[in-house]
Amino acid sequence: MKFLECRIPPVAVFLLMASLMYGLRSVTGEIGLPLWLRVILAGPLLLAGGLIGVASLAHFRKARTTIHPIHPGHTTTLVSGGIYRWSRNPMYLSLLLGLLAWSCLLDNAFTLLGCGLFVIYMNRFQIQPEERALESIFGDEFTAYKKRVQRWV
Repeated sequence: MKFLECRIPPVAVFLLMASLMYGLRSVTGEIGLPLWLRVILAGPLLLAGGLIGVASLAHFRKARTTIHPIHPGHTTTLVSGGIYRWSRNPMYLSLLLGLLAWSCLLDNAFTLLGCGLFVIYMNRFQIQPEERALESIFGDEFTAYKKRVQRWV
């Protein structure tokens, strides 16, 4: 399965999971929560995901390093400040929060499986290869960062 490492852009994985979740809801039905409650549940998740995503992209831009997830070996700077003090992967966390919000809007508990699959896929096929690349580029600096900061939160 090594051929899948850093091959599918995370946004494409996000869209695939969102589609899968929608299809799953179509087959299994809704819980029956009123729309206003679903929006109240989804809103803060979506807002948090958006803010985290914008902050993480801003830190990469400020550091003038690549955000391209398919080529982690092109990274020129280890970004460890700002939101990266709390999460090694805030961009992926923002996508996960978006999927959780989508799950709330879909009103179906089975759609949480899509969120779980997203985390499993990202850990294995995106984050692990990225971390290997960062370790080879930044060595002890990245190893120390990894010990200080959790992967997702």
